[in-house]
Amino acid sequence: MTIQKMIEYKIVIPARYASTRFPGKPLVEIAGKTMLQWTYEAACQSQARDIYIATDDERIFESAKQYTDQVVMTATSHQNGTERLSEVSEKLAFADDSIVVNVQGDEPLIKPSDIDLVAYTLQQSNEAGISTLYYPISDINELFDPNIVKVVFNEQQLALYFSRAPIPWNRNSFQHLLQSPEQQSDNLTGYYRHIGLYAYKAGLLAQLKQLTPAQNELLESLEQLRALHHGIKIAVAQCDEIPGIGVDIKEDLIQVERILLQRSSQF
Repeated sequence: MTIQKMIEYKIVIPARYASTRFPGKPLVEIAGKTMLQWTYEAACQSQARDIYIATDDERIFESAKQYTDQVVMTATSHQNGTERLSEVSEKLAFADDSIVVNVQGDEPLIKPSDIDLVAYTLQQSNEAGISTLYYPISDINELFDPNIVKVVFNEQQLALYFSRAPIPWNRNSFQHLLQSPEQQSDNLTGYYRHIGLYAYKAGLLAQLKQLTPAQNELLESLEQLRALHHGIKIAVAQCDEIPGIGVDIKEDLIQVERILLQRSSQF
């Protein structure tokens, strides 16, 4: 989906050095640039009015300052990127109705059009305080993969629930599948993969920090369920394709670097 109308929104890219699985990840070099710089440059191709990098580490701060002045130092105590966004929003005095998109610093292949879409989706919603994306599932293995989060939503394109389980449960088809796992579903419709890109109303970010965790959030290990539990509505929209892979572990670097080198050779 191409967004023709200019959208006024901001991007914050949280970047932390002390990753448990991959320390120093934002500064790892891929095809001649740091991963964080690749992510920043992809974000610059969106319609965002302002793009900030938020970090709690001097090494990341100094590296990012080489290509942008909009780098914000944040506290080391944050538990997640949303809390870091909230601090940036408070420090820079964003208006409560400002739209802020959280672009993770380990997404060098992120599509600028997806960033625009998630911002546009929130802008167009009269009810939601958060927006996110989804893509249809066509592979039964993805549906039953707990690492792939599923989302169900209503007619107004508002999320009803997110889960690692295959939802909604098709009582007839799934029962047959469990009895004969070698048989795949020929017509898998009505199932959607959650794409973890979020836009927030700036005024909501401070509220989110104060909310108590929900039991289903802890069980599923899905932070967005806290918002739903406390009555905050999340608008959803379908993106054009599954986004490129993020960098979670060192092994992801090889595939990401190959894609970035291919893109560079086309220009």
